[in-house]
Amino acid sequence: MPVTRRRFLTIASASCLVATAAQAFRWQGTALGARAQIVLDHPRAISIAEAARLEIDRLEDIFSLFRPNSELSRLNATGVLQAPSSELLDCLAIARHAHAVTDGRFDPTVQPLWRALALSHRRAQGPRQEVIETLRARIGFERVHFEPRGVSLDGGQELTLNGIAQGYIADRIGRLMRSEGVEDVLIDTGEIFAMGSEGNGHGWPVTIQGESRARRLSGRALATSAPLGTTMDRAGRVGHIIDPRDGRVAVPAVRQVSVSAHSAALADAVSTGLCLAADRAEAEALLSKVKDARLESLYL
Repeated sequence: MPVTRRRFLTIASASCLVATAAQAFRWQGTALGARAQIVLDHPRAISIAEAARLEIDRLEDIFSLFRPNSELSRLNATGVLQAPSSELLDCLAIARHAHAVTDGRFDPTVQPLWRALALSHRRAQGPRQEVIETLRARIGFERVHFEPRGVSLDGGQELTLNGIAQGYIADRIGRLMRSEGVEDVLIDTGEIFAMGSEGNGHGWPVTIQGESRARRLSGRALATSAPLGTTMDRAGRVGHIIDPRDGRVAVPAVRQVSVSAHSAALADAVSTGLCLAADRAEAEALLSKVKDARLESLYL
């Protein structure tokens, strides 16, 4: 498969924690195709981790593009979804906020064009220009309507929530942990959400790719995006981020950007949008519209 995913965040001391803390436990699995892990210190860690695994599986039945009966797949197939889950509505609302604060740079309706371009690059044969123009005309998250009664897409639209759903799952697992009385946990579902600390009261050590110094994270989420983090072509030269404003694959000025916020979903979506910023000043100006968010790093 030519599309690849790279990891941008590492948990600096998770393996050490498991070895040295008597109650520490680490669960490993996947979430929406990404490697996932949960590190926690709790007497009921095993049963709580199993509850988290089941929750991840339930959320994949909502957000996965690869499960044919997921809510997202059914919505994309017909353009309408009656009585959507509260989680789908919540995620779409966060996506709408991210769409607004990034001035349209984050837009889940790029999916049909993204799929066509990815397929053409795998075949080393570009799509016809008229096909590109038709699919570009379908981009526009402002034409997606959602409310408790249903979700509806404009003609020919489809959604991808890959730039937000992993963060959203991290948020939901954090909520589950709080309901179980867990105070110290590090959740990694492709994006990271941290509560409490590893035991020293100074948060959790997390390292961003390209940096040697671990930063401490507690009560916040951290998300990193990069245009070449996932690639469409076999050579790994064509990035996965399409600019919704013109329908072109981004020729990135930003190589990698990391954002922290109190919501992993919001950090995930906004970091994706900031990959299309022209420079650091523009990225900072856009992020200033997001309450409590911080630009942790940006590489040009």
